[in-house]
Amino acid sequence: MTSTLFLGFVAAMAVAVVAVILRYLDRLAAFRVLAALSAWFIYAGLLGYFGVLENTGTRPPGIAFLVVPVFLFLFIFIVVVSRSSAGARLALAFPLWIVLGLQSFRVGVELFLHQLWIGGLVPKMLTFEGANVDIYIGASAPLIAWLSTRGRLGMRLALAWNVLGLLALTNVVTRAVLTSPGPFNLIHAEVPDRMLGTFPFLFIPGFFVPLAVFLHAVAIRAISSRLGTKIGINLAKTQRIQAASQSTSI
Repeated sequence: MTSTLFLGFVAAMAVAVVAVILRYLDRLAAFRVLAALSAWFIYAGLLGYFGVLENTGTRPPGIAFLVVPVFLFLFIFIVVVSRSSAGARLALAFPLWIVLGLQSFRVGVELFLHQLWIGGLVPKMLTFEGANVDIYIGASAPLIAWLSTRGRLGMRLALAWNVLGLLALTNVVTRAVLTSPGPFNLIHAEVPDRMLGTFPFLFIPGFFVPLAVFLHAVAIRAISSRLGTKIGINLAKTQRIQAASQSTSI
C-alpha cells in the first residue's frame, strides 16, 4: 500500500513539474523535461527492481549508478544557473512564489520516510522524529512563498530560507549516505538505510532530492536578480549589450 501511494506521489509531482514548465516556458521545453524524466525513471527503476542498487559487493557499489548521475546533473545545473545569463532568464521565467511553494512536497516525502522507519527500512535519524528537520522547510514553504510577494524584505527572508533549506537537505542526504550499507557506512544506526536501493523508494534520492535542489537553485538565482545583486547587474548589462548590438545591426 505504501509503495503504491508513493508511486502515485512521484507521478503527481512529475506531472506538476512538467505542467509548470509548459505554462511558463513552452511545449518543447515541457516535452524535453517529460522525456528526460521518463528515461530517468525507467533507468533508475530498473536498477532498483533488479537489485543492482543494493549490491554492495561490486566496485563501484551499485548505489553509485544512481548517486553519481544525480550529483553530476546537479553540479552542471547549478553552474549553468548561477553563472550564465541563460540561467538567470530561466529562473526569472517562473513566478517566484510558485518555485518556493512547490517545496511543500517535502512534507509528503517526510511522511513517507516516517513510514519507512516504521517498516525498518531507514534509521530514526532520517525522520522528523530524529535528526531530519526537512519537514519544517516543506511546511513553511507556503508562508515563504507569500512573504516573497511582500517586497524586498520578504525576498530577503526567502533567500535566507532557501539557504536553510539547502543546509537541511545536506544534513539528511549526508546521514542517508553514511548509514547505508557498503563502503560509506560510517554511522552505525539501529538499522542501516536500505531506502537507497529499494524500489520504489529509491526515487527519494533519485527524484525528490534533485527536485528540491533544483527549486532552491532557481529561487536563489531569481531572488538575487530581483534584489539587484551582482548576478542581477550582470544580467542587466548583458541584456543592454544585446539590445545595443541588435539596434546597431538594424
